[in-house]
Amino acid sequence: MRTYELMFISDPRVPDEDVIAMTEDIQGMLTANGGEVIRVEQWGRRRLAYEIDKLKEGKYTLLYLAGEDGQIPIGEVELRMRQNDRIVRYLTVRTDLDLKRAGLPQPTEAGPEPETTEGEATAEGGTAPTRSAATPAASAEKSAAGAETPAGGGATTTGGGATATEPAEGKE
Repeated sequence: MRTYELMFISDPRVPDEDVIAMTEDIQGMLTANGGEVIRVEQWGRRRLAYEIDKLKEGKYTLLYLAGEDGQIPIGEVELRMRQNDRIVRYLTVRTDLDLKRAGLPQPTEAGPEPETTEGEATAEGGTAPTRSAATPAASAEKSAAGAETPAGGGATTTGGGATATEPAEGKE
């Protein structure tokens, strides 16, 4: 099941009845193929972060959507919003992947994703950070003395939530 958030900003000069009618038209397009509109929020008139077409305010509307792959015609809805002069901006965000990354339960048929361990390749193409080769005695001496490493005086590596500082070569 895929979930989306669809927000659009309409021209503030458009009457509220027309904004409601636009929202109902969009809902009709989304539910025609079996998609589901979970919730609609009318945020009302709000100040824009920056001026768009000499407008400083807009009427915000947020729709929460759900449906199986291919049931929600996002492309068609975005095309209609792009052609509508009364809609200033719009944005559609797929949220089911964010919920999956956050570890919240998702009704999917596939099993959990494999986790990477230290030293394995990550999605960025690099390797996962590993622990440094600093000895426990050296770490205990530094923490007991309360010495801080000056800027550029040592390299810090992280791995597994721990931080270790290695002394720079030639400096003691």
